[in-house]
Amino acid sequence: MAAPTGAFKMRGMKFAALIDYTTDASKIAATRPAHREYLKTLFDSDRLVISGPFTDDRGGILVYEATSAEEVEAMIRDDPFFKAGVFLSWNIRGWKVVMANPKLCAP
Repeated sequence: MAAPTGAFKMRGMKFAALIDYTTDASKIAATRPAHREYLKTLFDSDRLVISGPFTDDRGGILVYEATSAEEVEAMIRDDPFFKAGVFLSWNIRGWKVVMANPKLCAP
């Protein structure tokens, strides 16, 4: 039996990006509001799964929903943190979720 039209959304896959930041704390602080607004647009459009900085504020992890690593690269390059020079380097890897505990993932 065929699924009703529009019943299922085509999904990509998860990609984890481990990102290193500049050590310039003032640049990070000045750009963080725009960065978070940008991430909110990705989150609201189901392209950002989870994100957050490391506790030392020297980098962070962002997990994206995308069809390719190139799509993730484009999202990173559109981020205000990239444009302001906060993102210094990153590593994008496909990520297969095996278990997730929503109770522990809440901010």
